[in-house]
Amino acid sequence: MKNCQRFARIKSGFEQDIRLQRGHAERYQGSVSAKTSARNAFSLTRNMARALNRHLNRCPECG
Repeated sequence: MKNCQRFARIKSGFEQDIRLQRGHAERYQGSVSAKTSARNAFSLTRNMARALNRHLNRCPECG
């Protein structure tokens, strides 16, 4: 399935944020901020899925 550039831009932005949150969680394991970062990474993953599904439903080029 070929997707448009906007899809790739949305996905790469979310993936970058997720990597940053997970990296922080790994570096500071056991701390409160690490636990918060891990939760944020999980939340960002769900938000990315929603955003990409919403995009696929609305984009004439992707759908």
